[in-house]
Amino acid sequence: MIVYLLCALLFLVGLYGVLSKRNLIKIIIGLAVMEYSINLFLVLIGYVKGGTAPILSEDLVNKLFVDPLPQAMVLTAIVIGLATTALLLAIAIRIYRKYNTFDIREIKNLKG
Repeated sequence: MIVYLLCALLFLVGLYGVLSKRNLIKIIIGLAVMEYSINLFLVLIGYVKGGTAPILSEDLVNKLFVDPLPQAMVLTAIVIGLATTALLLAIAIRIYRKYNTFDIREIKNLKG
């Protein structure tokens, strides 16, 4: 139970970074922290204490198995998250080249 609370705390740390910071890079890092906390939560959902890997063998009777579906979903989510983070960083670099700042308050004032 404590691990789930730590996942929620990690998510809240990322949310704080997104909502309170004005630097684009810090906002992107906050989004990445939120994403990693969700991935960790999904992996924890599939974990079974004392479970084994779901591999076919001769002695399959009355065994506890770890659910592989959340782990496969997290692997897909990691790849998608990496692509979106790279896209966000590319957009942040383009904004920096145009406005010479990462501060979103200054970018909002420079309309045009």
